[in-house]
Amino acid sequence: MESDSRQNLAATIGGWSVRHRVIAVVGWVVFVAVAMMVGSWAGQVEMTEDEYAAGDSARFEQILGETDLRTPASEMFLVTTDAPVTSPESRDVVSDLVRRLHATASVTEVVNPYVAGLVSEDGKSVLVRVSMSGDPMTAGDRAQPLLDAAAATRSAYPEARIDEFGDGSANAWFDDTILKDFRRAEWTAVPLAIGILVVAFGALLAALLPVGLALTSFLAANGILALVSHRMHLDSSASSVMLLVGLAVGVDYSLFYLRREREERVRGRDPATALRIAGATSGRSVLVSGMTVVAAMSGMFLSQMLIFEGFATATILVVLVAVAGSVTVLPAMLSLLGDRVDLGRIPGLARMRRPGTENRFWHGVLARVLKRPAVSVVAATGFLLVLAIPAVGMHTERLGLDKLLPADTSIMQSYHHITAAFPGGPTPARVLVTAPDVRSSEMNSAVEDFQARAIATGLVQEPLLVSTHPDVGVVEVEVPLAGDGTDATSVRALDALRDDVVPATFGKVPGAEAYVGGNLAFSQDFNAQLQHAMVPVVLFVLVLAFLLMLVAFRSVTIAAVSVVLNVLSMAAAFGVMVAVFQHGWGASLVGGRGVGAIESWIPLFTFVILFGLSMDYHVFVVSRIREAHDRGLPTRDAVAHGVATSAGVVTSAAAIMVAVFAVFATLSMTTFKQLGVGLAVAILLDATVVRAVLLPSVLTFLGDRTWWLPRWLSFLPDRAYHPPPEDRQDSVKGAATPAGTGG
Repeated sequence: MESDSRQNLAATIGGWSVRHRVIAVVGWVVFVAVAMMVGSWAGQVEMTEDEYAAGDSARFEQILGETDLRTPASEMFLVTTDAPVTSPESRDVVSDLVRRLHATASVTEVVNPYVAGLVSEDGKSVLVRVSMSGDPMTAGDRAQPLLDAAAATRSAYPEARIDEFGDGSANAWFDDTILKDFRRAEWTAVPLAIGILVVAFGALLAALLPVGLALTSFLAANGILALVSHRMHLDSSASSVMLLVGLAVGVDYSLFYLRREREERVRGRDPATALRIAGATSGRSVLVSGMTVVAAMSGMFLSQMLIFEGFATATILVVLVAVAGSVTVLPAMLSLLGDRVDLGRIPGLARMRRPGTENRFWHGVLARVLKRPAVSVVAATGFLLVLAIPAVGMHTERLGLDKLLPADTSIMQSYHHITAAFPGGPTPARVLVTAPDVRSSEMNSAVEDFQARAIATGLVQEPLLVSTHPDVGVVEVEVPLAGDGTDATSVRALDALRDDVVPATFGKVPGAEAYVGGNLAFSQDFNAQLQHAMVPVVLFVLVLAFLLMLVAFRSVTIAAVSVVLNVLSMAAAFGVMVAVFQHGWGASLVGGRGVGAIESWIPLFTFVILFGLSMDYHVFVVSRIREAHDRGLPTRDAVAHGVATSAGVVTSAAAIMVAVFAVFATLSMTTFKQLGVGLAVAILLDATVVRAVLLPSVLTFLGDRTWWLPRWLSFLPDRAYHPPPEDRQDSVKGAATPAGTGG
């Protein structure tokens, strides 16, 4: 046994931790505490507005920053009255609102709607536009005085309707509703995980240990992330993504390790031997799985988008810390606790979940699957392909607020009232022109020509507001787009500006450079960069995952099957996501609705996350199959034994992930719902159809070809766990049927 334990890194590390268990445990506590203190001292630095941009929008934002012309946060107030807005009664309402807004410290400018021509076509509404002080990214912190001013005017003039929408009110609403909702969901996942683990182990202490390790891994990684953020700025949700991934992988890794140690103890091993075997087997699976997850996450660096690079850094950090904890402090803790890890046993449940007992359900499933493996392959593949069909017509876009938020919320009702009265008003395009002399006759003519040509397209709304800044050599034109600012009509208007109007006007001014920005332009450029990044990211992840699986299992067949099955399960998950949220089939079950598109960043992000997480189960199951085959079992029996012995732990791990991700399907924003449904469905399919039906049937159908390795690859090192001869004989006798020892 000693020789076998020494041949892989996980066993070596675990052996050291057991021999120095106090140092390992204390060292982990100190590491977590120091990382948290460093993170608290450093603080997390978030991305600036220009760091989110891509393409022309990125250059647009850079110019604004260089010239100190960054647009302040804005707020809009739509005043609607029964009388014409030009009447004295209506003017009194507007004057009162303007006066109150001017009196707040949050305002730098209030645009008089009568002077600026911001009167609706029906003559019943005017739009009061406000520029806010301070950083636009924190406008929500200063929005309340403006909302209070509008509320005071409503009280003074109850016959008037006042709707507000803008950077301040929207951010404040998000902070009060969405972020609180998000954080509550994150921590709902913790008791859910504990509850599932209690059922899995039948003992409270055994259930708390994986969650404790996962949470401490997150706290340590989050502290390190704060330090990293001073060199690589992060999106505000990076820590939330880290918590989700950290909880998922941290619990899984601990679950695999702890379950194997308990299984060996039930078989009669002494505590030291049980820990050595757990380190050599499950510990190695944790290392392989962790490296595969890291490889998948690193694909996001190829996107060349800072937001995804931040997500990649966050997830890689928490996975590495979770792997380190699983192979060091976990065996040390198990050595210290011994069989006391089963403290807090639940009567009846503990016996039902005793490792090594037969699982009748999985025995029945495997018996049917392996009886006709070819039929099982066709049936399971056909089922997944049917689910994947809607994904062929997937349409992605940067969802606008009308699709992101429930239509019955007050902020969305105000948004719709404003866009109906002033189409394109809330989200105008902005044209930024730099030139050596912005007051030249050529520039003046170009501006006039631009306004005329833009209006002639029939795709923009008046008025077009022009601002000249000669001190920094910039001319800015604000162009309200037709449509609602995000729909197909607005996209056509933006394309017309970029492709035709801007080149035909400002393109003729010597030395001038023009860029079109704004919310829609930002969204379109962001989507274009995502589409450009998708192919290299996917290819990188698939190729690297294939190579890692090849090295880990020394089988070309295993590596190829691993990649193909993962792609198949993800395609099915994407199909379900499209069916629910693009077509609206069953969307009401999660409180959603069909919005005609999938949020643009979700496919890439989901692909990378799912590819990494689903490898957890795959590596664990295939490791048990390989171990059984190395003991002398034929491939068919090795597959049955490996799947049966891993079924319980895979089911428990998958249940935790599905529960965690399903919580996010209940949140308010459509993007969270899409992400939650996509991840939950993918993990559910992966742990049931793929791991319990498709994987065993494919490997059984392939037979000994499962272990094919070309002679020219024979140099690959073999670091798998190989039991001694007497253990092989015992295992062969006890695992000759599909029942195995089901977990």
